[in-house]
Amino acid sequence: MSKVMASAAEAVADIEDGASVGIAGFGLSHRYPSTLISALAEKGTSGLTVYCNGLGQPGFPTGHLLAENHQIAHLVTCFSARPGVVSEAEKQIAAGEMTLEMVPQGTLVERMRAGGAGLAAIYTPTGFGSEIAEGKDIRYFDGRPYVLERAITTDFAFIRAQQADHFGNAVFRGGSQNFNVSFAKAARVTIVEAEEIVETGTIAPEDVDLPGVFVTRVVPITVRMDIRNLPRRVNRPASSAKEYLGKPALTREQIGRRAAALLPDNAVVNLGAGLPVQVANWVRDRPVVLHAENGLLNYGGFATDEELDPDLHDAGGMFVTVRAGTSFFDSVTSFEIARGGRLYAVILGTYQVGGNGDLANWSAPGMIGGGIGGAMDLAAGAQHVFAALEHTDSRGRPKLVERCDLPLTMPNCVDTIITDLALLRRPSRSDPFVLEEIAAGFTVDEVLSLTGMSVTVADSVGVMQESWI
Repeated sequence: MSKVMASAAEAVADIEDGASVGIAGFGLSHRYPSTLISALAEKGTSGLTVYCNGLGQPGFPTGHLLAENHQIAHLVTCFSARPGVVSEAEKQIAAGEMTLEMVPQGTLVERMRAGGAGLAAIYTPTGFGSEIAEGKDIRYFDGRPYVLERAITTDFAFIRAQQADHFGNAVFRGGSQNFNVSFAKAARVTIVEAEEIVETGTIAPEDVDLPGVFVTRVVPITVRMDIRNLPRRVNRPASSAKEYLGKPALTREQIGRRAAALLPDNAVVNLGAGLPVQVANWVRDRPVVLHAENGLLNYGGFATDEELDPDLHDAGGMFVTVRAGTSFFDSVTSFEIARGGRLYAVILGTYQVGGNGDLANWSAPGMIGGGIGGAMDLAAGAQHVFAALEHTDSRGRPKLVERCDLPLTMPNCVDTIITDLALLRRPSRSDPFVLEEIAAGFTVDEVLSLTGMSVTVADSVGVMQESWI
């Protein structure tokens, strides 16, 4: 028996209008099943329901190709919008041509896992206190609230593997398992595109990441993206610093440096996308274990151009290195680590932090939906939630506010704030934040004048630059 088909066009020929399709792939460009996406775009099937982490980089053979062809009727995703870009999908959602359901990343893969396992629904702590939980059943177990989420099954799944055999056994490389496994299991028909197709028996049994029983068809990869040369979002350099009151504050990499110094040895820590990824370069050879929700544990700092490996990247899309003891796994396992209480801390970027510890980091004014990513799952499961951010937004408005007016990620979860002007911590989640350190060159009164929340000032306020490692 061989599941190998001659072409992607043949493999997608029975995907009819109105079908549901799970499309794997991570971030803007990482390992999308571009061969199958391109074939479905060529076929022109319309009215699709698409499940994905995000549609990927516009203008390339990612899920956005289907949006650009007006083939998607309903989108279920963790990322519908990213700052500074208005995509074709956002335009269609705004016009009512495409409907949208936002879902946390860990919830998406767990709903897929449940669907593939024949379960009807799951209860998760993720999303409680946010608009994601509105209208859903809430139950309390051992005094803690959980949200009912229905399982997902799909008609088709598009998966990209490094290697597959004729039976359908698949192997993924490095940090590129992520969504592939759960999406494959939830689908009635799973189509794998593989970089290399080998005879059955070539792959050692212990090396199989996805057993062939979950795979229906296999095709060779013919459409690839060179992620080294993709256009990237323009971010301020890590070495740049904002000015406040005519004086420079900490740079973005220095915020990461101060955050890294707060981590105890042997801590398992997740770094969110954006500013928090700077922490990785300051962990260095310390016994601090970094976790990325796309499926890496114990990875190292940023890779140089010479070290760059397309399958080694963090959840923010930064190419990283490996250390002794690095491991790879799929997103279901990654969120078992997160929700299961095995993270000492998660360090997240954010739009706002409330004086009561509320976190708002997934949607800002003007965005169609937003970008939940894994933040809700991580905030719900980590022992500590650190917020790393610049003290004010681009208009000079405080990001540290008395009450958040943006959609919440999770209420009362932040216990440490590291900005380019200050370090603030809460002794407990019923206490106010305490201003413990300020950036060199600034006074306490100057920092307070730029802070929108009420805080307590420590008896002795330190200098941030004197506390890092």
